[in-house]
Amino acid sequence: GKVIDKPGSSVPLAVIGVFLLWLGWFGFNGGSVLSADPGLVSFVLVTTSLAACAGGLGGFVTGYLVFKRLDLGMVLNGILAGLVGITAGADVIEPGNAIVVGIVAGILVVISAITLDKFKLDDVVGAVSVHLTCGIWGTLAVGIFSINAEHTFMTQLKGVLICGVAAFVCAFVIFYVLKLTIGIRVSEEHEKEGLDSHEHGIRGYTIIQE
Repeated sequence: GKVIDKPGSSVPLAVIGVFLLWLGWFGFNGGSVLSADPGLVSFVLVTTSLAACAGGLGGFVTGYLVFKRLDLGMVLNGILAGLVGITAGADVIEPGNAIVVGIVAGILVVISAITLDKFKLDDVVGAVSVHLTCGIWGTLAVGIFSINAEHTFMTQLKGVLICGVAAFVCAFVIFYVLKLTIGIRVSEEHEKEGLDSHEHGIRGYTIIQE
């Protein structure tokens, strides 16, 4: 009935993980233009990196204002939020506007995480806040900042709604069938003792409880 914070076990590993994702995003966004043109690929790499930096700053400042502390987790999620936010329009959003997209994404990821906690929705690592919330923002941002006049806000909004409905309906059907057949939750005992021990025969990490 209450929100239980489950912090990561290793700050260095979390930071390394985010930087690995950041590096991989260059290949993801850079390859998405389906071109070997140096100018176009370089443009995408620049907007991608700027949005990530801006997202980290947005997450840092918003986290500090909300939690009154230097929250590294929100900085890291802010970086990822910036990367997600710029992905849809990395090749059609100017560098200056890419910074705006990143900052807004960094702010949104913090607000989204807090909102999910208030609704008692389980999202331990902020995946919904990073990918869903900032993915929607990034898709809509194409309609706001794109240098291509054909990319209108209403077109992007329709795309978000159509994809959202399709994903929700398909996921609901799949998980409902699984619930009726093999089940989608482990036992209460497994939840308390941890799935690592039961599924893999080894503990991921140990939390000392007083």
